[in-house]
Amino acid sequence: MPAWLRKSLVVVISMVTFGMVSPAQVNGFLTTTTERSEKSTAAETSFIDSLDVPLDEEAEREMFIHRTMMEAEQQSFQKFGAKIGPVIEDEFRQSILPNIEKAIEMVAFQFPGEKLNSLRITEIPGGGESEKIFHIIGDNGKDIIRFHVRRDQPPKDGFWFNFHYHTYHDSFQTHYELGRIFWAKNTPPKWKS
Repeated sequence: MPAWLRKSLVVVISMVTFGMVSPAQVNGFLTTTTERSEKSTAAETSFIDSLDVPLDEEAEREMFIHRTMMEAEQQSFQKFGAKIGPVIEDEFRQSILPNIEKAIEMVAFQFPGEKLNSLRITEIPGGGESEKIFHIIGDNGKDIIRFHVRRDQPPKDGFWFNFHYHTYHDSFQTHYELGRIFWAKNTPPKWKS
């Protein structure tokens, strides 16, 4: 098999499997027994070694984002409860969840791959009139980013759910808007009801 084709397959297979299959394993699978007995050139070895680290870190980042998004969606609907959830579900999935994913990606790029495994999401969203949906917590137990939803009532405009987040960079002072969803003119029920 030509070297360029083998190298291309090593890259493609490693990327498709998100680093679960290492470049060395792919290369070993693609070489014949006679090629295995020969020494590989220094250029091939350095090429494969250089692929190993970025793919693993990228795979860890993708797994963190996927895992966190699954938990974020679950926590959000747990907070909405049976009365609010079905009413705003479609609009939440279309307009708010993609923005939450962008914010989580931003967090993922602030930490090296091995540090992402120590980040976790809080398990219980706030009920009643609390704003908390979920927080992402570092290994030291301190919040990194806080995702909240607030009930707004502009004059003569009904009730809106204002989704936003805060970061530790400014001590959680600034509201970073994720989006708004209109409820109705009547008062929405309490969270988790």
